[in-house]
Amino acid sequence: MNRYTSGFMGLPPVVKNLIMLNVLMLLATWVIQNTTGLDLSTKLGLYFPASERFMPLQIVTHMFMHGGFLHLLLNMYALYMFGNILENVWGPKRFFIYYIVCGLGAALTHESVIAFQYSHLAQSLSPENLNYVLNEGTALFRQGQGFSDPDMLKLQILLNTPTVGASGAVFGILLAFGVLFPNTQLMIIFPPIPIRAKYFVMFYGALELYLALTQPGSNIAHAAHLGGMIFGYILIRYWRKTTNTLY
Repeated sequence: MNRYTSGFMGLPPVVKNLIMLNVLMLLATWVIQNTTGLDLSTKLGLYFPASERFMPLQIVTHMFMHGGFLHLLLNMYALYMFGNILENVWGPKRFFIYYIVCGLGAALTHESVIAFQYSHLAQSLSPENLNYVLNEGTALFRQGQGFSDPDMLKLQILLNTPTVGASGAVFGILLAFGVLFPNTQLMIIFPPIPIRAKYFVMFYGALELYLALTQPGSNIAHAAHLGGMIFGYILIRYWRKTTNTLY
């Protein structure tokens, strides 16, 4: 006889393990920081390649790091609500591939925006000041010191601020849900009104595009969110052309 299991233990394997991994990484960050003073986000968060803090493994590890409990809660709640349905439809393998592709696509989009900002700031500085920021900026940043020149300071912050979070992958999941189940009614909490999934995704996509264009220096990586949705849409279109099923 089959038993129906509800709640967290009833989640499909990939969603359940992703949630557990993200929670464990935040707990590990807290424990290590309180015991050794080391912020794990500065090791596993994603830096721009021109930063001396950049390591290739960060391209993947940043997706499992979060800036705090609320950041984690929002991402994992969306993963729980929408990822659960998608994994049951696609199966674990396809869902995992989709999740990783969206996360990596979000990182690529975000790093492309950072590259544009880096190029603009580098051109505004003399070669001497640029090299000074590249060679000494990180050491000064660790000591809590910044440059008096505004462009040097912006570049210093740009190179020493890590990007963390599963938001890019999660926004890809929102996109997939809207594409696969466009007429499903969702309930927005604030304000409490029903909205179809396709309009919900369109609204969020337009909002992220607007914020990415108007707030390029924001602490929230809006371009990454948009990138996760774009790469998710491309992958869904590719699957629809290469398979005989809707999904």
